Amino acid sequence: MTAASLWRRWNALFDEKEDDAEPRYDPVHLATVLIACQVVVGALFWLLWTLLVYEGGLPRKIGALLTRWHDPAARTYMLCDAGAFGGPGHDTVFEGWAANVAALALCAAVVAALHRLDRRHAARSR
Repeated sequence: MTAASLWRRWNALFDEKEDDAEPRYDPVHLATVLIACQVVVGALFWLLWTLLVYEGGLPRKIGALLTRWHDPAARTYMLCDAGAFGGPGHDTVFEGWAANVAALALCAAVVAALHRLDRRHAARSR
């Protein structure tokens, strides 16, 4: 193979006529899809982080409530036993419960919307 034939083959890669049957990719559309995917992944990350990690997360708060209810030796249960009331500079188990519950409600709404969309699509495709 000579240098001239290599050069011709290299140029042929870029000089070929485009086939009309091939799909055309718009760079703006591709960039929009990539940015939208990043936004959705970021929103999902922050939603799950708020639900499971922020100020101990919802599982820790539910665990604190259920711990004493399963203890047969405990005759009464008060929220102060679970650390519901703190003082200045003292965090409690229930710090950030409003954000955790709001994230739970938003997660439930997203799952319900996705389920409804899936059922609607399944009914249409039958």
